[in-house]
Amino acid sequence: MPDPLSILLPALLAGLVAIGATVAIERWGGVVGGLLSTLPTTIVPASLGIWDTSADSRAFAEAMAAVAPGMLLDVVFLYLWRALPPRLPEVGPRAALGLMLAATLGFWLGGANLIVLGGRAWSGAGGDPVLLGALTLLAMIALGLLATWTPRPAPRGSRRVGPVVLVARGLLAAAAIAFSVWLAGVGGAFAAGVASVFPAIFITTMVALWISQGVVVQGGAVGPMMLGASSVAAYALLAAFAFPQAGPWLGGLVAWLAAVAVTSAPAYLWIRWRGAVA
Repeated sequence: MPDPLSILLPALLAGLVAIGATVAIERWGGVVGGLLSTLPTTIVPASLGIWDTSADSRAFAEAMAAVAPGMLLDVVFLYLWRALPPRLPEVGPRAALGLMLAATLGFWLGGANLIVLGGRAWSGAGGDPVLLGALTLLAMIALGLLATWTPRPAPRGSRRVGPVVLVARGLLAAAAIAFSVWLAGVGGAFAAGVASVFPAIFITTMVALWISQGVVVQGGAVGPMMLGASSVAAYALLAAFAFPQAGPWLGGLVAWLAAVAVTSAPAYLWIRWRGAVA
């Protein structure tokens, strides 16, 4: 059984770092806030916990490679929060939010099961999990570029998100990370990687902004978040190589800086260029 401390510490760190994204979008708008909220944050304590509980570096690499397919699922999950609201039946805002949650969570859970089964089949056939992760990272970037090709209004929020919602968001993220670390400790490396990117941050961000700011602020953040999410997958793939070579702390720092440099920074420049062209 995994050491409880190795589960609780990453979960606590994940909960703390998860609270900032709604505040970032509220304060700086959907473009800057959306990108900031998708920097590699909760995946960092998750990777440290999974490294500590993994049987060996190969199991760790498999878990990190699974992050990219999980994030691809998250990117589509985010897109649904832009595409579905105009197609909902004529109901009140609270009922519409309930329909959105039911539809998007049902989609994610079904997709996560398919990804885990597909990943196991890929590995069972001799496929390299890291190659699968790299291919899905490219697909993520392509979807993010398409989602931000035509700029959408991404205003700042006019009202503060309440502390209850912020705390709930932190608890959801902490629970997802704790579950993923536990899965790695009991031998489910690929499933742990997928669980580590359960869209706790995205769910609470979308719900909090929907309730407190309205659909325009929430919808404007979707495109930048879709593109920015590629940094999480990039971090995980880089960590699969950096941790065994440099250790978890230095390797994690190198992976984080490299992921931000090759994904988040270009994403910001791309979105600014598209806004200027439009």
